Amino acid sequence: MPTTKIAITLDDQTVARLDRLVKDRVFPSRSRAIQEAVEEKLQRLEHGRLSRECAKLDPEFEKNMAEQGMSGVLEQWPEY
Repeated sequence: MPTTKIAITLDDQTVARLDRLVKDRVFPSRSRAIQEAVEEKLQRLEHGRLSRECAKLDPEFEKNMAEQGMSGVLEQWPEY
C-alpha cells in the first residue's frame, strides 16, 4: 500500500511514553506505533458513527421491510 510521510508535533511526555513502548518492543518504531494508533482511532470513530446511524432505525419498520422483501423471494420457491 502506498504511504505518505507526514510530520506531527507531540509533547515531551507523549514522546517519552512512545519511546518506552518502542524500547519494550511493543512496537518496532515510533512511526509504526503512531500508524496503529491513528488507524485504531479512525476505526473507532467510524464504528461509532455506524452505531449512531443504526440507533436511528425503527426496528419494527426494518422488520416489516425485511419480511416484505422475503415474501417476494419465498413466492418464487416451490413448496417442499
